[in-house]
Formats: sequence, C-alpha cells, structure tokens
Amino acid sequence: MENYLLELGNLLLRWLHVIAAIAWIGESIYFVMLDNSLSPPSIADARRGLHGEMFAVHGGGFYHNQKYLGQPPFPLDDKLHWSFWKSYATWLSGFGLFSLLYLFNASFYLVNSASPWAWAAALSGGQAAVIATAFLLGGWLAYDQLCRRISPDMNRDGPLSLAVALLMALVAYASSQIFQGRAAFLITGAVMATCMSANVLFWIIPGQRRMVRAIRAGEKPNPLDGLRGKQRSVHNTYFTLPVVFLMISNHYAFTYGNRHAWLIMVLFILSGALIRQYFVLRHSGHKRPLLPALGGLLLAGVGLLAAPPPPNIAPTAPQAAAPVATGSLAASTAQKTTDNLHQIHAIIQNRCLSCHSATPSQAGFVAPPAGLKFDDAQEILINAHRIKQAVASKYMPLANLTQMTQEEREILSAWGPAPSH
Repeated sequence: MENYLLELGNLLLRWLHVIAAIAWIGESIYFVMLDNSLSPPSIADARRGLHGEMFAVHGGGFYHNQKYLGQPPFPLDDKLHWSFWKSYATWLSGFGLFSLLYLFNASFYLVNSASPWAWAAALSGGQAAVIATAFLLGGWLAYDQLCRRISPDMNRDGPLSLAVALLMALVAYASSQIFQGRAAFLITGAVMATCMSANVLFWIIPGQRRMVRAIRAGEKPNPLDGLRGKQRSVHNTYFTLPVVFLMISNHYAFTYGNRHAWLIMVLFILSGALIRQYFVLRHSGHKRPLLPALGGLLLAGVGLLAAPPPPNIAPTAPQAAAPVATGSLAASTAQKTTDNLHQIHAIIQNRCLSCHSATPSQAGFVAPPAGLKFDDAQEILINAHRIKQAVASKYMPLANLTQMTQEEREILSAWGPAPSH
C-alpha cells in the first residue's frame, strides 16, 4: 500500500507540475510576444506616456493592447493582473516531484558508481542528495551574481548572455560527471528552472510592486525596476525551450546514457535558445531563418554524437568453405542461436527482472519502470534494442544494484537477431 501511495503522489504531483508549467510558460511567451509586437505610438500618444500598442484579432474579437513604461494617464485599477503564482506553483511542484523521485531515493537514482571522479563514485545517497540540492541553490546564486556584476544597469546583454551560457555548460558538465545520466539532465534543467522562478520571486515581482506603490503615491517609478524586470523576463524566455527538453529527456536513454552526455545537453540548450530567438525577432518584425537553421545544425550534431558506434568486426582473409552438409550447418546455427537466447534470458532474469516484471520485487516499485516487462521471451525480443542501449550506456541497471558484470554487459550489447537468408 505504501508503494502505491508513493506512485499516486508521483502521478498527482507530476500532473500539477505539467498544468502549472503550461500555464506559466504560455503566459510568459504571450507577454514576450506582446512586448515585441508593439507599434510606436503617435506623437500625441507618446506625449501622454504611451510606449507602444498592438492590435490583434483572436477568438472572434478584436483587441487593443497598450503599454506604458511609467505613470499611465489613468488611475491603476484594483484588479491589476499579476503573473507570479503560476511560476511558484511550477517550481514548488517540480521540487516536490524531484524530492519524491530522486532525493528520497538518492542511492538508487543519483549516485553514479561509474563516475570518473572517485569521490563522486563513493558518495552515499544522503551526500548525493545534498549536492543535488546545492546545485539548484548554487546555480541561482552564480547566475544572479553574473547579472549583478556584468550588467548592473541592464546595458551589457551580449557579454552577460555569453557568461550565462558558459555557466550552464559548466553545470551540464559537472552534473554529468557527478550524477547518473538521467539525473544529470534533470538537475541541469532544474537549475535553469530555479533561476527562472527566482527571477520572478526576487526581481520581477518586487520591482513591479515598487513601481505600483510609487505610482499610487504620486511619485515617479525608478526606471531601473522596469529595465531589470524586462532583462530577467527575457532571460526566462530563452531558458524555456531548453528546460522543457531537459525535463522530458528521461524518455531518451541515447542522450543521457551517452559518454558525451554533457555536450549533448549543451547543444540542446544552445539550439533551444537559438530557436526561441527566432520567434522573439519574428514578433519584432525581423525574420532570421538562419537561426532555426543553426539550431537544426546543432541538433544534427547531437544525432552524430549520440549515434551508436559501428560494429567492431575485424576483417578476415577469405577462406575456402569447409565441406559441411547443409543439414548439419543449419542445425549448428540453430543450436548456437538457442544457446545465445538462453544466456540472454538468464542475464535478464538475474539482473533486470526485479524491476522489469509484472510484479516487481524491488522495493519502491508497484509497476515496471516505463511499462517494460521482461517476464517472457517475446517481450524481451520486442525490446531488444532498448535493452542493449540501456545496458551498453551503463544506465541500467539503476545504480547497478543487481551487480551486472562487464562481461554480461558485453554479451547483451553484442546480442543480435540471427541472420536471415
């Protein structure tokens, strides 16, 4: 019953996280689009403080949006719309999900016993959980300091963007060396998501509150509050697509299980930022088709990096065929194939079936991960490619709890269907 309640909590938290994230990202993208689609006002309107306006048609009606940077020529309505609860709900539900799945099972999902860093391979589950949490806090503090020091007046966006990109590349590299592949991708995405939500909590909303208080008190708002809020909001929009990918990457073992996993992460982050930049510029009236093309080129680089190596078959000199009877040859081939399958099934039974079964025996599982069940030979054959991929990348078994040997990994990795004639 306890395991069932954990699975139910997982489901409900994940559902809340998806709902909140869609609401937050959708609203964020809308306002960035609105901000970049504004037309310059007439001279008369500019004199009364109008910064820009946009006319739109949607849902059977027409809209007229106007933006004022300072005091508008009308009193602020008490029904003033604020955008922050969706951000907080997204982060809180995401951290709850991360805690339930990873921090509370850190020795299973976080510890990377195959880490090239000896101290990381020797971490306990508790230590790994503390370090993973420190990544979120440290990532935000480092990002915030870069913004404060490189562009305190919001006038050095180029150098700041480069510094933030380098910081995220460092996070991707360090996380992939310390944690298991799937956790490393998630933690890198969580660092970016933490920066996004913290931007709202510590900068965007407080700045807007100060502006509203000043206007209602008949004072002139500090323009830096508006500029700083705009800068952090723009950063958030460039984080959006990379974060979405990193949060769904656990479905694709060929990315996080690759020996170049950190570089694959960096390429996806850069690609997402370039594609988002295309839409931002398009809303401003500028078409830059080269940007999505460059993003696609980076994704092609991912495809090359993640591609499995070609079979290592040493060439041999041609030899004369031995005079073996056709019946004997067929019988020999069939026997070898049968022996090979028995060996494969034995390894999977010993090393994989505790989790990947209709009735898992591994504590914490009430259903097989990803719905993969290896109780019978047919299921194993259907999922042969996925099994080989996960085992070869050393992602499975998780934390190698079942102690799969290197020899067993090589047997599974070399496993293939019998040739057809």
